[in-house]
Amino acid sequence: MTNDRRVLVVFIGLMLGNAMAALDSTLVATALPTIVGDLGGLRDLSWVATAYLLTGMASGPLYGKLGDLYGRKRLFLFAVVIFLVASALCGTAQSMTQLIGFRALQGVGAGGLIALPMAMLADLVPARDLGKWIGYSGFVFALSSVAGPLFGGLFSQHLSWRWAFLVNIPIGVISLLIVSRKLHLPRKVTEHRIDYLGAALMVTGVTCIVFLTSWGGSREDWDSPVIIGLGLVAAASLLALVIWERHASEPILPPRLFRISIARVTLALNAATGLLFFAGLYFLSAFLQLVDGIDPTESGLYLIPLMGSTVIGTMIVGRLIDRSRKYRRYPIAGTIIVLVALGLLVRLDAASSPAEVVLGAAVLGFGLGLVMQVLILAIQNAVELRDIGVATSMSMFSRQFGAAVGLALLGSVFNSRLSHWIGALVPKSAHVDPATLRGRPETLAGLTPALRETVADAFARSLHTVFLVCVPVGIIAFVLALLLREIPLREHALADEALGEHAIVETAGDDLAIALEGAVLATGVVGSGASERAGVGVPPP
Repeated sequence: MTNDRRVLVVFIGLMLGNAMAALDSTLVATALPTIVGDLGGLRDLSWVATAYLLTGMASGPLYGKLGDLYGRKRLFLFAVVIFLVASALCGTAQSMTQLIGFRALQGVGAGGLIALPMAMLADLVPARDLGKWIGYSGFVFALSSVAGPLFGGLFSQHLSWRWAFLVNIPIGVISLLIVSRKLHLPRKVTEHRIDYLGAALMVTGVTCIVFLTSWGGSREDWDSPVIIGLGLVAAASLLALVIWERHASEPILPPRLFRISIARVTLALNAATGLLFFAGLYFLSAFLQLVDGIDPTESGLYLIPLMGSTVIGTMIVGRLIDRSRKYRRYPIAGTIIVLVALGLLVRLDAASSPAEVVLGAAVLGFGLGLVMQVLILAIQNAVELRDIGVATSMSMFSRQFGAAVGLALLGSVFNSRLSHWIGALVPKSAHVDPATLRGRPETLAGLTPALRETVADAFARSLHTVFLVCVPVGIIAFVLALLLREIPLREHALADEALGEHAIVETAGDDLAIALEGAVLATGVVGSGASERAGVGVPPP
């Protein structure tokens, strides 16, 4: 098998894991109404998504740093096992509390599935050849993110919402088999000291920020003691993190990473594009369901142009970088296109047709497709090889952070404006509950035609404000793209130096049990005998 074909086989295994994590980050968007109808818990429905994003964000940088220390393959296998166990538990949950807890556990696995694959690919492929692989990974990300709401609606309407989680199991098993049997990476023999305090401070700060932005303006007033307390704890944790990381022997967030201008710019730009992508995904779906009256499954179909245009953008930019060895121009062009798309979205109102929504989604997707995956290449190429893992995980973390915090803030804006417009436009005698309408859009069908039209107008006005708030984020993204420096792409991969042409081999791993045992090795509970049989982190002769 040629080297490219060997890379392709491993790439498929890695991307299957990555696809599961991306799919489940958006899958509940259309399945939530059905889940609420089955399990109850309308007040806590947003936490089915937030718990997953929160633990995924918190664990991502940990996977990145531990991968640099211990080796990424074993951690990836461990993350797949955690994700599959949690998926099975989600599929059998009997209450909303159980489901939220299992989603949090699922997010712990997802953090590794999102953070590790691109770092593992950078181990195997030099930066000068990463362009096409970045295009392929962008295809997987876009397909999975936008297919999530579609599959969520399909399973909810025609089978059961539980299958939206159980379907992960066969996909994950295939990923385990491919990666455990086909991939070799250099064995890590590193003297290390894990930065537990830094990890705790980071998790505390991020958790408080997500709670603050989720509850502020909706569950709690912005000047309430709870929100003020969360803000103070978040600020204190992050300040302590900055101070501590300067003195830690092996910081989880190496300060040297943030001294590189390309790293600073790409992390900030990743946060902005993450916010814009998921804002388009969630709030355009909301517009189709709540304003145009389209059912969840059909709204997923209408968002296919967002997916398709993102895929086209990433594939085009991957090929162009592969030929030109230049990357800076594409984020600049992409952010300009994003601003055009936001101009189209702020024009949407109650009279807008689904075709207008689709046009805005397609332009937005194409612009973001020219930006998002290029940022991973830029930061991987700029940092030292020893920091590839933590740089990649921080890149994915910043995208998730922008998405989670941005969605929470935009959700607060939406809720606030919706309460205002429902109160201003809908007669009080109609007894319309905005929370019920948001959580169960199908209840719109039970309203009289005149009242339904008025409520749709209230939703349209509220979503207009959401898209308007996204405009300054798009402007910031454009400015950041202009600040991005370009340096020559690296000519050699990390694994080239350690294993030469044998970086990827077909190992003699014999069955799934060995792959699972190899994953358990990441916990340090078992010895190394199984790793030699499974090919986990052991260089070939």
